[in-house]
Amino acid sequence: MCAIMGFTSKDLSKEEIQEYFDRTKSRGPDMSQIIETKSGYLCFHRLAIMGLTEAGMQPFELDGDYVVCNGEIYGFRPIKRQLSEKYEFKSGSDCEILLPMFHEYGLSMFSRLDAEFALVIYDSMTDSLIAARDPIGIRPLFFGYDKGGHIMFASEAKNLIGLCDEVCPFPPGHYYAYGKFIRYTDLTTVKAYNHDDLETACKKIRDKLIAGVDKRLDADAPLGFLLSGGLDSSLVCAISSLILGKKIRTFAIGMDHDAIDLKYAKEVADFIGAEHTEVFMTRDDVIAALPEVIKMLGTWDITTIRASMGMYLCCKAIHEQTDIRVLMTGEISDELFGYKYTDFAPSAEAFQQESKKRVDELYLYDVLRADRCISVNSIEGRVPFGDLDFVKYVMSIDPKLKLNTYGMGKYLLRHAFEKDHLLPDDILWRQKAAFSDAVGHSMVDDLKAYAESVYTDEQFDKLRRKYSYCMPFTKESLLYRETFEQFYPGQAKMIKDFWMPNKEWEGCNVDDPSARVLANYGASGK
Repeated sequence: MCAIMGFTSKDLSKEEIQEYFDRTKSRGPDMSQIIETKSGYLCFHRLAIMGLTEAGMQPFELDGDYVVCNGEIYGFRPIKRQLSEKYEFKSGSDCEILLPMFHEYGLSMFSRLDAEFALVIYDSMTDSLIAARDPIGIRPLFFGYDKGGHIMFASEAKNLIGLCDEVCPFPPGHYYAYGKFIRYTDLTTVKAYNHDDLETACKKIRDKLIAGVDKRLDADAPLGFLLSGGLDSSLVCAISSLILGKKIRTFAIGMDHDAIDLKYAKEVADFIGAEHTEVFMTRDDVIAALPEVIKMLGTWDITTIRASMGMYLCCKAIHEQTDIRVLMTGEISDELFGYKYTDFAPSAEAFQQESKKRVDELYLYDVLRADRCISVNSIEGRVPFGDLDFVKYVMSIDPKLKLNTYGMGKYLLRHAFEKDHLLPDDILWRQKAAFSDAVGHSMVDDLKAYAESVYTDEQFDKLRRKYSYCMPFTKESLLYRETFEQFYPGQAKMIKDFWMPNKEWEGCNVDDPSARVLANYGASGK
């Protein structure tokens, strides 16, 4: 995980830029550099993951062009071998192939990348910056314009607060070049579904997920695994353990008295023979961390903040107590295979469109949460379920197969690994618990109670009306919005809306984002 910035003017000095850039020093604490281009600057904070020597430090330069990239380029070695016939490489860094690719393929390079990335290239021929972001938005990138109309780019919104009147998320799957944003790929628009039957689809899901995990195990720095005890992270851990053929290090967190998932995480860790660490948090820990969590996230969304509390505190403990530099996680499964609320989808096509919406907006919610919780603790996150080939295939499966007609959510994913016995059956077929509840039902209750203590009913009714955009509708949401405004004044439009179930569907018109409030929650989270 690294931090990058790019400026297209020199209205500010290097020294003035440093203050804004250092707001994300935790993303790359190992080395830092700011270089001048003809008309601006490129900035880089490094967290060394691949090619650990100083030769892997960015910006990389080639014939007067420069690049800074926060990313992992999977399968870079075959590309590097091919390019080596024409270009000389000086490091083991995967990102060193980017400028040779730019020279060979121009702007079509981005659609050739199997990667999680956010990058800025300085094109010396036109004295301009080119920026791009991966198709899902796993790596963060923001942009804005200074008072002179000059565009600037940064890894996080906090880098641009005070420099731009309006800070905007850079759209995933796009590049910016020569004054225009261009979409270079679209993973979620399916023109024709494939004709694979259930068994064929499940075999491909299995093979493609294993491949997605395998390529993400390539790291020169120590590797760890977040293990909630739910299906998704458990599968990632079990597959990784099998591929590596050695004991992996797993980490789980829960409240100190009613953690739901800790026992399941330990069951999985014991089953696969992992070196397992449990982290406990208290009500006081949660309340004390709340302002820092909202500051780091740059969101006011209820479910994102709730789900970040445990993840942030777990990653904080990993950072403070271990040498782990890379964490594998289980994000991006629900968006593809279904949430509890998508059991209420009125049709297969409605399920598909909801899945498309959720994947398209991941960069505003779950992916944002995972990136910030991990990177603020100077660790890199990797997301196997976000593998581009995997996502593209699952989106292309006929949604009739993905609808929950099986009496068990995410049936395809479970069935895909049923014969492998990588996990205990009670884990593979366990009903899903709401993420923010899985660390303990009391955590959300504690946050709600704390918000109740901050505002009277009269204060709540008055204060929430200050916000015409996505008006807070509970005391908890008001507390989050007011805290957000302290750090990101006037930037609420960075987030599209509250993450909520589809209220147009019968059974989903609820006033809280937690699956706990749904009629079909049943035995989940026990």
